[in-house]
Amino acid sequence: MEYLGHLPKTDPLYQYLKEEIMPQIGVNNLDTVRVFGSKSSHAVYIYEDKISCKRVVGKFFAVGESDIEKAKRKLHREYNNICEFKKYLGNFHYVARPLGIKEELDCLLVIEYCYGTALDAVIKEAINNKNESYLFDKLSALGNFLSTIHNNSAQSNKVNFQSICLYFENIIKQLDGLLYPGEADYFSNLCQRYKDNTNMYQDNEVLVHGDATPSNFFFGDDQHVITFDLERMHRSDRMFDTGRIAGEIQHFFLVNTSNKYLAEPFIGHFLWQYCKNFPDQQRAFESITSRLPFYMGMTLLRIARNTYLTNDYRRKLIEEAKLTLDK
Repeated sequence: MEYLGHLPKTDPLYQYLKEEIMPQIGVNNLDTVRVFGSKSSHAVYIYEDKISCKRVVGKFFAVGESDIEKAKRKLHREYNNICEFKKYLGNFHYVARPLGIKEELDCLLVIEYCYGTALDAVIKEAINNKNESYLFDKLSALGNFLSTIHNNSAQSNKVNFQSICLYFENIIKQLDGLLYPGEADYFSNLCQRYKDNTNMYQDNEVLVHGDATPSNFFFGDDQHVITFDLERMHRSDRMFDTGRIAGEIQHFFLVNTSNKYLAEPFIGHFLWQYCKNFPDQQRAFESITSRLPFYMGMTLLRIARNTYLTNDYRRKLIEEAKLTLDK
């Protein structure tokens, strides 16, 4: 977080926080509000009561969005997504609860501030300090978290894999300037091979987080998992979340150690723990791993879109995606 200063008491946001938001977290005499910027987005800020140090998170959907109606739809969609997600999560795990919405303040969504260690920090701890047991433990918790939300929300209709392929094709278009001649067609042909594979349609649709990146999952001292940022929640193949986590783990080891094989024990452990909540753990494991290459490959391509990475490493991700998809 980056400290930005104090929120002026003349700002309409100050009054909104004082009167409607902060009392919900036990702050009834709000005075000085400290403001912090979030590394995740220029439109996300943390507001802290100076006396109690209690915090809330504000997400502004109209910042950087010229279409105000679109911003309003995004605001209400994420609010409703949080409420929907919570219904299937049970009492053990947690989703950051919404505290209020205010269209007049740049389409503001306020959610509670949650404490914990993000998955990306846990992975780096395992890599840098050889704390592998810590990562294994937290991946067990995450496997339980995702299988809980997926299994509790499963519907009778089968996965619409065609729509997932459209998302894949869109990623390829976004990589246009980085791909070599003929590579776009190569990836399209690989995608068609998966389209023709009946295994990709076998599972029932579930509710997925939709943005299952390591920064969106926090861990406490036990097996509880906390999540947030549900703007992209939708119904899809459970592998849309599970395969993305596997791909992200591989990426972290690849970028930090240049050895993707060091990630394999952690990926296997995560997937096996995910399957523990199924009646037949082995059969569930075989089912999800049969679909894993597509979703891992798609994740590597998705990460390769990030311009903060070096072009050499982005190309490395593309080459790894080829190897993964062409299995």
